[in-house]
Amino acid sequence: MKAIVDSGNVPGILAYDGDKAVGWCSVAPRAEFPRLERTRVLQPVDDNPVWSITCFFVAKSHRRKGVTVRLLEAAIEYAGRQGCNILEGYPYEPRQPKLPDPFVWTGLASAFWKAGFQEVLRRSDTRPIMRYYLK
Repeated sequence: MKAIVDSGNVPGILAYDGDKAVGWCSVAPRAEFPRLERTRVLQPVDDNPVWSITCFFVAKSHRRKGVTVRLLEAAIEYAGRQGCNILEGYPYEPRQPKLPDPFVWTGLASAFWKAGFQEVLRRSDTRPIMRYYLK
């Protein structure tokens, strides 16, 4: 991560509570995440250029307080300023009501819905591909 930051690339955005960072969201053009190409479930939906949200971290003290939704809203704003037309995410939609926090590092579909994303494709019962159209 330090090498990425030192290179000048922006690996994502931060959420703050006062002067303390309490959350992080990885957001960048999909091409910067070659790992997405290696999974059948997350293959491209179409030929449109998209930006991708690939993971989150929220400090334990700030979980279940809407930080992920605020990070998604900030990612929309940030990506839009960079010229993004389509922002895509790959959240988890659990089949059980409670999951251990480490299992939701890609975000929950419910947070994406709250931020205005819509499901565009589902190749797995628990992994929808969701998009936010900026233009």
